[in-house]
Amino acid sequence: MRKRLLITNHALLFLCTAMYLGTGWSLVLFSFPVAPELTVDTYYMQFVPQVTAATEFFTVMTNVMLVTALVMVWAEWRTAYRWAPITVLLGVVAATALTLLFIFPYNEAMREGITDPAVLDDTLSRWMRLNVIRVSIWTVEWAAMMVYFAAKVYYGHPMGLGATHNITTEVTT
Repeated sequence: MRKRLLITNHALLFLCTAMYLGTGWSLVLFSFPVAPELTVDTYYMQFVPQVTAATEFFTVMTNVMLVTALVMVWAEWRTAYRWAPITVLLGVVAATALTLLFIFPYNEAMREGITDPAVLDDTLSRWMRLNVIRVSIWTVEWAAMMVYFAAKVYYGHPMGLGATHNITTEVTT
């Protein structure tokens, strides 16, 4: 039972990192290219409702990530695998600090309404640069989890939770 709970915990953390990865790269690849075309009359519907909804959802998800990463650190503490959840935990803290301290003020400015085209261009430019940093952090978080699961498969230790069997492949001719 303990093993299943830990596997579920670790998988949930991986899911969360994948959601951040996908959302972040979607933003960079599909929303950022249209930013130069936005005006004070059109930017709001392109960014504000989506950012507001994402903020609400990701606030809950970030708390889930903190808890699941701490559980994973505890479960892997005596192994070299501990570095994956430690990396994720540090990434979550860094991305959250970046968001709260630097990105949220731009979110608020866009939500309140920007009427000057030069201010809009400057705000979007700074907001996008900060988000590229945040997406980079999210990418590192996902990569840490991917390396964790890949190492578990490669070294044949399913979740490192007491079971130690080797995965072998026999080729017959």
